[in-house]
This record gives sequence, structure tokens and C-alpha cells, in this order.
Amino acid sequence: MNEVEARPEGNEQHGESLFSLEAPRRIRALDQDVVNKIAAGEIIVAPVHALKELTENAVDAGSTLIEVLVKDGGLKLLQISDNGHGIDREDLPILCERFTTSKLKAFEDLTSIGTYGFRGEALASISHIAHLQVTSKSRESSCAWKAIYADGKLVPGKPGQSADPKPCAGKQGTQITVEDLFYNVPTRRRAFRSASEEYSRILDLLGRYAVHCSGVGFSCKKHGDSSLGISVSASATTIDRIRQVHGSAVANELIDLEASSDRWGFKATGRVSNANYHVKKLIFLLFINHRAVESSAIKKAIEQTYSIFLPKGTHPFVYLSLEIDPQRVDVNVHPTKREVNFLNEDEIIESVCDEIRTRLGKVDTSRTFMTQSLLPGVQPPAVSSSAADSPTQTPKTQQAPDSGGKFSSFPTRQTPIGTRPYENNLIRTDSKARKITSMYQTVPQHSDRSIEDDSRATTAVGEADNVNQILRSSSSMNYEQVVREPRMCRLTTIKDLRAAVRDDQHNGLTDIFATHTFVGLVDTRRRLAALQAGVKLLLVDYGLIFAEYFYQLGLTDFGNFGTIKLDPPLRLNDILTVAAEAERKLVPPDDADSLNWEEVVSDVHDEIMSRRDMLAEYFSFDLSPDGDLQGLPLLIKGYAPSMAKLPRFLLRLGPHVNWTDERECFRTFLRELAAWYVPEPQRQIAKSAAPSRTDAGEAPDEDVEMLDSSTADDNEKNDEEEQEIATRRAELQHAIEHVLFPAVKARLVATKGLLKGVVEIANLKGLYRVFERC
Repeated sequence: MNEVEARPEGNEQHGESLFSLEAPRRIRALDQDVVNKIAAGEIIVAPVHALKELTENAVDAGSTLIEVLVKDGGLKLLQISDNGHGIDREDLPILCERFTTSKLKAFEDLTSIGTYGFRGEALASISHIAHLQVTSKSRESSCAWKAIYADGKLVPGKPGQSADPKPCAGKQGTQITVEDLFYNVPTRRRAFRSASEEYSRILDLLGRYAVHCSGVGFSCKKHGDSSLGISVSASATTIDRIRQVHGSAVANELIDLEASSDRWGFKATGRVSNANYHVKKLIFLLFINHRAVESSAIKKAIEQTYSIFLPKGTHPFVYLSLEIDPQRVDVNVHPTKREVNFLNEDEIIESVCDEIRTRLGKVDTSRTFMTQSLLPGVQPPAVSSSAADSPTQTPKTQQAPDSGGKFSSFPTRQTPIGTRPYENNLIRTDSKARKITSMYQTVPQHSDRSIEDDSRATTAVGEADNVNQILRSSSSMNYEQVVREPRMCRLTTIKDLRAAVRDDQHNGLTDIFATHTFVGLVDTRRRLAALQAGVKLLLVDYGLIFAEYFYQLGLTDFGNFGTIKLDPPLRLNDILTVAAEAERKLVPPDDADSLNWEEVVSDVHDEIMSRRDMLAEYFSFDLSPDGDLQGLPLLIKGYAPSMAKLPRFLLRLGPHVNWTDERECFRTFLRELAAWYVPEPQRQIAKSAAPSRTDAGEAPDEDVEMLDSSTADDNEKNDEEEQEIATRRAELQHAIEHVLFPAVKARLVATKGLLKGVVEIANLKGLYRVFERC
């Protein structure tokens, strides 16, 4: 009792309230007016959203001219007039009821929707939070009809009058007037900061549609102003529309963008700025199936693409219109239709960014600058001695006729005149320049057997001269094009693995690989190559790089691999037996004897055969019911993995692939597949010299003849092996430089784990500092 009295008074009241709680309230249906106002607040968040809905309705009505009048940022007055088809008198009574539309009949129509609006909620929502008046005249009507709405229903204009639409004078089309927006939602109305800020948002929205909607004229102005905020004629081209909305500075620096793919079912068109134009804030106009939407994934990918062309901290202008098969797009995912979902998003984004990178690369090969030359007969400007002595303003001479018809020379201006770049900032930009591999020389090693060594040296020198012939013989792989529908990957496990790669991305390293220049192979035994990135020379472990690239390639093309046909097929059990024998030689003798290798082969064989259907469906891994290996996955064209690594690859599928968990199964299998595809270290088999008579002792003549015959066979076998090694070496060197590294440059998302495989070995600025000390 004392303890209870010692508690504070507030706690006593709280304790008593625990026993005085009311019984749980019953669930009741909300009043329809409350439901409509809540829905209106979700759809019409600001005046710009109301204007977006009305503008899209006007474009759907076939208008060629849309005029907008705004007062107090659209809160006091928002009026939009068009010259479209108009609304029939019979449709006006239900015009502002929820879910009334002329663009949709069945839910299945959403899969092929081709209009902006489809839900029939815009006008209904506006009528619940504003005073709405509609005046419309259709082509068949002899006059216009005016109707006033409140809470989704017709209301009289004045007390005592009829609520039916009234005939009036009017022109073809529809005029919708929205007054006192959010008059009955005071908290929402007070949330808007200023009318000018809302007006700027309205101009931005109309500017987007003015650029995209060809054949439609737009105008917008404030109430009481004589000047127009936006004015675009219906006959203006896309370039003219961008010039009138965003200015001539960007319109003069635009390049066309076109990309399409029947496989992914899309077509992209637009205008993007070149490397000469950049601003502090990205201007991004995105339309998907002619609907103005936002996409952070597309925006981020485009900005990353431009980052290698523009100065740091600057951004481009991008107008992009994507037309995607309506059956691949879900437009009903956002109340204001600001976002949409579509299939194969990663692949479409990659295709668009590749096209932008290609177009920018072509334009960026040469820059044009404005220059001005002196007219004939004009006196040349005097060049001061200081200017003549300046190394940064060295004048050129140009021949021009003087008044007597003779030619005289005068200095011309260098435009633009800038500071002379320091040599330590100059980098090689021509990837066709001399590479490090062209400096290799074959030095013959002389010994007592000079004739034999000289012949070998000649063979080694001739090997470099016959590289093209070797490549022609090694590139005899026949590719057969098979037309089939691409498999749409809807597996969440694959999407999660792709997302994991993106989350682990290292932006700086990705830019390095996206802009690198291949210098040459440094050490093919340790799989090292030299790359140039800016003014830096890097040493990279291309085994590690290619392993990550082939893993990402497997995720990207999952379920759509090509097939390497094996003719004749190989017995899976025989290949696993070969791999087991090779592994047995690599482990310690005690461990090798304690392991039942036949059981290992049998277990791996049964495991692979039990997954035969799944391997064929997802990985193009073709196994017959009898255990014949008929086909292997083909990841990239122009490069074939080493078949000598095939047995070990197949054997590792047993213990190193988690077959019980779907996500881990796909991840570990693709990792093993990537490891098989990585180019093997290039080793050279040395020829064994034939033993001499002194080494063999005093052998009989018949033994000497047998020894000479065996030695000849061994030498012939070694020659064949060295020829195979030389052929494979030429194939790999060509594929690494001309197939694999270009593919890495185009598609690799460098992860943070690749940092350990990249080492900076030289920096041009650092070298200049070293030379200055000398």
C-alpha cells in the first residue's frame, strides 16, 4: 500500500486508465464522400497533377492546340482549352463520376492500352476538391454545352436553377475550368509555399509534353499577363520544340538517338546532347509509350554513361522516348501514373546506354570551333612582341590577296586561344597505336648443336609471321543462327543475383574498364595484361576480370545461351573418369588412397544426370538419356573455352555446386561455368633432347637403331604438341585483345572484389616528376 502511494500521481492515473478502456470499436464502411476525398488527395497532389491529367485527356481527344491559363500557381484558377473531339451532351451527366471512361471496357484492355488515361478518376477527383466547370462542343453539336460539377455530380450554377447542362456559344473542343483548388482541404492548401513555385512546375510539365507531342501546339500564360510562358506551334519539329522550350544552346548541340530490339520488344528514339554541352543539373525527359514517367534506374544509367564524356559535376540534356510492347508494360502501378513497370528493364537500359555511348564516341572524335578569318583588303591586326613571344599564342600565316591582286601573308587568330596543355596531361587516344606485344623479339639461344637451334629459331621467328594464317585456320568454327523466342527471366533468384552485382558495384573501377585502352599482354603464364586509363598505366589480372565478366554474362543471358555442339558426343562417365585420374595425381598419396574415386565419379555422374532437364532448359547443357554429352553452353561468339579444362569443370559440378537451394545453385553453377570459360595460363612445353651415344653407353648397333627410331617418334610428337600450343596461343592472344577486352569494356559492372586484381604501375604525372629530378 505504501509503495502504491509513493508512486507519482501521473502513474496512478495511467494505471487506472488501463482498467477504464472502452471496448474495441466496430468496423464500419466509410461514407462515400470521405472515400472520394481520400482518393482525390492521392491522385491530385498539387495543381501540376491536375493539369497533367487534363493535358493528357486533351491529347487523347485528338487536339492540335492546347491553351492553359493559370492564376496563383493554379490554386485560384486553372483553365485548359483544346480543339479536340469534344464531349457529347448525353455524356455530360456522368462525366465526373468515378470510373467512367471511354478508353477502357475490360481489364484485359490494360495489356494493350494506347491512351494516357484509362481509370476515369481525374475529373471525379478534381470535382471533389475544387469548383469545376466544363464547356464542350462536339463536331455533330450545333452549340456548346456548359456544365458545373461538385462532388462528382451536376449542380446548378445559381440556386433555384436546373442542374442540367446549359447551351451556350463555343468553339470546337473542350474548355475545363478549375477554381479554388483544395478549397475544402485547408491543410493541403496551406502546404504550398508560393504560387511562383507551382507555376514553374506547371511550365516544366507543359514543356515536357510540348517537346514530345509532335503535331500539337501548346501555350501557357499567367492570368492578366500579356506574355506567354510557353508557346510552341503545332507544325514545329522536335528540334524547334526543344529550342523554344529549353533554348538554342542545347538545341544546337543535339544528336539523334535510335535503338531497337525485336528480342526485347522495344524501340527508343530521342535527342541527347553531345559532349560540347553540359549543365549543372540533369535535364531528363522520359516518355514510355508516350507517357511522361520517371525512372531512377534509367536516369542513373544514363548519367553514368555521360560521366566519361563530361566534366565532373556537370550533366547532359536527354530526351528519350521508349516504345515498348504494351503487353510487356504495367501502367497501373502508381496513383498518378508517374511510374510504370516493364519487362527486361536491365537489358533495355543496357541497349539504350550502349547506343548513347556509341553516338557520343562518334561525335567526340572531332570537335568544331567557331573561327573568324579576315576579309581580303582588311589590314591585319598588329601583333605585339609579347604575344609573339608567348608560346601559347604562336601566330599562323595565311595568304590573302591585297589590293593589287598579289598575295601577302598576315597572321590569323587561333580560336579558341587557351593555355598550352602540359605534356604530363597528354595521353594516347588512338587504340591502334603500337602496343607492347609488337616490341617482343625472339632471340635464338645458341648451343653446341647450332644447326638444330638455328632451325628452331627460324621456326620461332616464322611463327610470328604466320599468325594470320594460324588465326584463319583456328577461326574455322561454324556458327549456325537459330531463330527462337527469347526466354523472359521471371525468377526472383536471378533478379536478386543481378541486384547483388549492382549493389557491389565500384563506380570508379567500372569507369576505368569502360574507357580503357588495351596496351598488351604482359605475362600470359600469370595472366597479366597492361591497360591504359587516362594518364595511368594499370596491370590487371585478366583471369580474375574475365571470371567476373562471364559470371555477369551468365546472369544477363540466363536461359538464352547458345550451344556448342559436340560431334561426336562424349561419354559423361569417361570424361569424369579422366578428371578423377588427374585429380588423384594432385592430392597427397595418403589422401588419394583413402578416397574411392570410382564412387566419386558415380556420384557426380548421377547428380548431373538427375538435373539433366534443368541444365538443358536454363544453361543449354545437352545430355542424352544414355549419358552422352551433346552440347555445352556458348556464352560469347568468337572465343572458345579450353576443352582441356572440360573434365575438371564437369567433376567440380558435383561437390562445388549447391543443388538443394535455387539461388545458390544458380550462383555456384554460373561461377563454375565462368571459371571454365576463363582463358587458361599459356605454358610452353619444352622439347626433350635426344640422348647421345655417350649418354647411352656403348650400345649395340641394333640398340642404337631402335633408340634413334624412338627419338624420332618423340621429336615428331613434340613438334605436333608445340604446333598445337602455338595455335592455341595465337587464338587466345587474338581473342583476349579483340573479343574479350572489348566485351568487358562494353558490359562489365566492376565489383569491389576486382580491386585486388588491378595495380597502378605508372602515372604520367609521376614519371614527369621523376624525370625532373634527373
